[in-house]
Amino acid sequence: MAYNLGVPPGWRKATRNLPALSPPVIVTDTFTPPQRLPVWSSLEQHAARLRATRVRTLFDTDAGRFQRLSRSVCGLTVDFSKQRLDAAALADLLELASAAGLQDGIAGLFGAAQMNFTEGRAALHMALRGSCPAPGGEDVTRYFREARSFARALREGGIKGATGKSINHVINLGIGGSDLGPRMVFEALAHTHRPVKVDFVANIDPRDLDEALAGVDPERTLFIVSSKSFGTAETLSNATAARAWLASTLPARVADNALAVHFAAVSNATASAAAFGIPPERVFPLPEWVGGRYSVWSAIGLPLLIAFGEAGFDAFLAGGRDLDQHFLKAPLADNLPVLMGLVGLWNTDFLGLETLAVLPYAHGLRNFAMWLQQLEMESNGKRTLRNGEASAVQTSPVVWGGVGTVGQHAFHQLFYQGTRTIPMDFIVPVGDDDPRQRGLVDNAFAQAAALMNGRDLATATAALAAKGMTPDEVERLAPHLVCPGNQPSTTILLPQLDAYHLGALLALYEHKVFVQGWIWGINSFDQYGVELGKEMARALAQGGSAECDASTAGLMAAAAAIRASNRAR
Repeated sequence: MAYNLGVPPGWRKATRNLPALSPPVIVTDTFTPPQRLPVWSSLEQHAARLRATRVRTLFDTDAGRFQRLSRSVCGLTVDFSKQRLDAAALADLLELASAAGLQDGIAGLFGAAQMNFTEGRAALHMALRGSCPAPGGEDVTRYFREARSFARALREGGIKGATGKSINHVINLGIGGSDLGPRMVFEALAHTHRPVKVDFVANIDPRDLDEALAGVDPERTLFIVSSKSFGTAETLSNATAARAWLASTLPARVADNALAVHFAAVSNATASAAAFGIPPERVFPLPEWVGGRYSVWSAIGLPLLIAFGEAGFDAFLAGGRDLDQHFLKAPLADNLPVLMGLVGLWNTDFLGLETLAVLPYAHGLRNFAMWLQQLEMESNGKRTLRNGEASAVQTSPVVWGGVGTVGQHAFHQLFYQGTRTIPMDFIVPVGDDDPRQRGLVDNAFAQAAALMNGRDLATATAALAAKGMTPDEVERLAPHLVCPGNQPSTTILLPQLDAYHLGALLALYEHKVFVQGWIWGINSFDQYGVELGKEMARALAQGGSAECDASTAGLMAAAAAIRASNRAR
């Protein structure tokens, strides 16, 4: 069956007049650690001044604070006015960005400089959105053609299983960037019509795959093995288990070599995929210059193409592309990712705040914090600088969070009366004028306001007295009602939780992470650290417990004893 192999609408228009690439630049040539820049000491003085300042007081002395500290781009409205920040501190943060050569960094990012300098690669996931040319003028559309054709055929019933039945259920097998991005985007947009059921499995824990397979028709199920190298241990383990499940549940007349029609892969290792039993025409590549945590825009997004069709995926790309163009062209003072990155750096390095709570007020974004954990902490959770020195300042915050209003009945108590100051990002799709949706939005606004304003002892005392309590009871209880407030937060409004605005939101956070990594002087695009644990796991699997520390050796022995006891039952 033949299909018209299109490219994303607007892609050629967006890239037609982009400047030609300059030769790749090695970004380690000149670098000064940020704390050695003259403006750093000025920022430390601002922090000493503002650390004890109440944000409420900043509003009282500046009637235009909201207008000055909010920006609207691509339909997103971002309000920084509840951050513990004033005009003088912001001016010096912008000077820090300028002194760190951020404009050159942004130009280099879009110009194919080797931003991933440890591996000698560009980081050009933006090219997949049509925002810039690919390295060497490579035809980026080739990374879309076959995947789009396959997704279209599957949605239209043209992809059959071994018994001739159309595939109507897809299970994506991946982990890390091959799972978190597409899973999060799928959940965010899952309220839209889908002709094909899509599930995601990442955990090597057998229960994850077992639950996905419960009640599933094997004759109509297809597995996508998402692994750039086709060597990810967890993904291959799940793929092997999926193949065994098909062999045991499909009709006996289905030969083993017919199982291949129940698989596709997103990988650059065609030979390895073929050895597993996936034919080359079912293996969809992705560029080497796109890292895993940025790969949702590539063929790793195949489950999204299947679930939402090309129009939905193209709207997602368009949102990212429009935010890219803003990041590339807007002055630093009006550049939303730059401002967001600087506010986060201010909280981390100058106010000494170690975490970032991400609070989406949307059920569809229930896994947004997990996606952002990988993006921020895998990108910027590093200490070695471009010049080989160890960072003298803190880098990535600890990212965590959960959806509102659920979190209000759980961990928000710590925000109100705990001993820590915790920066927060409230992400709020405004949505339609429906009473429940309005209630959700009102809750988000109320939380941000209450956490900024707090409640002092006098207010608590008056509230209890108004209830008719005795003076002694008021005196006893009032301290327990005090909320210090002054918790800093950023609020991001989306008109709707749709593909376009979700694409813009993801690109906003991607570029924010780049801004911070560039100023800190780290490589936001490698992840050597995570390899250490993988190496240890491989060593243990090969019987390397004798080389372990005493604790690990003891745990290995205890686990072996427990397994033996379980077998004896």
